Amino acid sequence: MPGGSRHGGAVFHRARAVMNLLACLHDKAPVIEARDSDLGDLFPPGFLDLYEVHSYRNAARILAYACAPEFREITERLMDFRIRTEDIVASGGNKSQIAKSMERMLNPLGWNETRIRGDLFISKIIVTHEEKRRVAGKNRGQTVTEQRQREELYKVNGFIDGHKIDFVKDRVSFDLEWNSKDQTFDRDLYAARTFYECGIISAGVLLTRSAELIPLFTEIARRVEMKNFQNKYGASTTWMKKLLYRLDAGRGGGCPVLALGIRPAAVSDFEEWKNAHPVIRQAATFDVDTAAEDEDDLW
Repeated sequence: MPGGSRHGGAVFHRARAVMNLLACLHDKAPVIEARDSDLGDLFPPGFLDLYEVHSYRNAARILAYACAPEFREITERLMDFRIRTEDIVASGGNKSQIAKSMERMLNPLGWNETRIRGDLFISKIIVTHEEKRRVAGKNRGQTVTEQRQREELYKVNGFIDGHKIDFVKDRVSFDLEWNSKDQTFDRDLYAARTFYECGIISAGVLLTRSAELIPLFTEIARRVEMKNFQNKYGASTTWMKKLLYRLDAGRGGGCPVLALGIRPAAVSDFEEWKNAHPVIRQAATFDVDTAAEDEDDLW
């Protein structure tokens, strides 16, 4: 027993040493990220004051150089884009005033909602080999192998089934998620990667809310009668953090994605609105890190 105990202890210490070595190696392993570390000077002056910007798989550079006219249209329109506080407070519906404002800005420039559908056709090439004995000619009596092939065609209906993006122009897609369930990001990223893999777009842009809006939303919650305001814009809705988590996890596939988050500077009338709406409650907090029930599904 004493010898067995010593042997067991030695095995334990060796295993622990191996685990420590692996942990050390893991800590030193270089990190591979799809998020670009440098945005350069690709955006117009003042853009980063209005929007939080994250570029994945060189999306910003692809847009700025390979899709320059479309990139310029998006950035110029976003520089002019503003949100009114009343639009934040407004009750739900199938489409918010913020989404409608974006449509009015982009539709006249040729940015339109676009869907793609497609069936998959599969060619199955079957190769057969058959041995035959020559019955005539110079090689009579010899066995030879003849190779033949035939093709069978198969079809998968609806292999690409109605993937939709809010705005597409030329080779750029643009989606706005102001206030939807955060699972909507999965739909958007799947649509973008499908468009990309089909060769329809070179990069996608996704606009949502920056977490920097939380203090502003907290002030609104203290000044409005809406009991469900905090749930309406709660943790289970479309905040930038929920989008970055999905992009870091690779859910955009190989599609270059530019993620933009609306900052408080884009809310044009907040100070005036505060002056007109006194505080009616002291306690109001927003916790966007904790999942919350949210029955609204706004776009």
